[in-house]
Amino acid sequence: MPPDDAQGDARPRKIIHIDMDAFYASVEQRDNPELRGRPVAVGGSSGRGVVAAASYEAREFGVRSAMPSVTAKRRCPDLVFVRARFDIYRAVSNQIRGIFKSYTDLVEPLSLDEAYLDVTAYRKLPTATATAEEIRARIRDATGLTASAGVSYNKFLAKIASDQNKPDGICVVTPKQGPKFVARLPVRRFHGVGPKTAEKMKRLGIETGADLRAQSIEFLEAQFGKSAQYYYRAARGIDDRQVKPNRIRKSLGAERTYGEDLHDRDAMIAKLEEVADTVWERAEKGESYGRTVTLKLRYADFETPTRARSLAEPVASRDALLAIGIDLLDTLIPDPRGVRLLGLTMSGFGEKEEEARDSDTLDQLDLRL
Repeated sequence: MPPDDAQGDARPRKIIHIDMDAFYASVEQRDNPELRGRPVAVGGSSGRGVVAAASYEAREFGVRSAMPSVTAKRRCPDLVFVRARFDIYRAVSNQIRGIFKSYTDLVEPLSLDEAYLDVTAYRKLPTATATAEEIRARIRDATGLTASAGVSYNKFLAKIASDQNKPDGICVVTPKQGPKFVARLPVRRFHGVGPKTAEKMKRLGIETGADLRAQSIEFLEAQFGKSAQYYYRAARGIDDRQVKPNRIRKSLGAERTYGEDLHDRDAMIAKLEEVADTVWERAEKGESYGRTVTLKLRYADFETPTRARSLAEPVASRDALLAIGIDLLDTLIPDPRGVRLLGLTMSGFGEKEEEARDSDTLDQLDLRL
């Protein structure tokens, strides 16, 4: 198989995005028959615990990842909490990646439960759709778990498509269908469009891909700066990013300096929310999610301490990122000097676990993300 020509080929690329269905919770239900068909949450069940993952039965009650466990239990009184077993999840993930590698060397994992595959050069099956279906069947046979797939000509559309018919579904978006498919999408489903940007777009009358496509590049640049080019192209179903098996990223973050010093914790949290929104939008746009979260704080006298926490797996959501940031903030306040700068950074994008700089692991935190 010639992997080097797969992405330089003049033909439309064939990209598959595979996303396991409720991965952690499904593994727990597979391994414990008593949990099958019941609402299950992986995470801590008491104190400040949060839900790391929820089964589809739990999701029917509105239980979501990063939700406080007390809230989840209130929404679903029959919810069963189980502790995370990341050694098992990694082992299953390695099984799945072995299947991917039998089809192409161009595999870009995003986390334990999802990855891109470029199968442009794979010719043993007639279509990328047939390839995706065979991969899903092999995953089910090997692991007893289901996976959903998106098949398209670029990464942007393949990832969105994999979520279209979950669970245990497949969605195919051809080059001819791409622009119409994007036109119908709510902009909040665009990767890189977080809650704050979605709100801003709504105020500007932009709620769908069609609304976004109607805007000129000049208008988008005036409103969204460096992100304008991405929004302009995405609204047209254009994405030239390659599948990168050896993608390495060191860090991703944002910080804000304030004209007036902050003294109130609630005010600091409100500002930290804005920083978290920016970081998460950048993470989604680049599809890079780190394991280590670092909070940067500058006091009024310019002393600038940092605090960091590393997890066993990449940060799962914007809410989880913010929750970790608040936890770290609470180690540095209250302080009479006031705060003039807040920043958040995600790092640790490689597959190898990093040691926690403050000795907290996901398990030790009782999943208090």
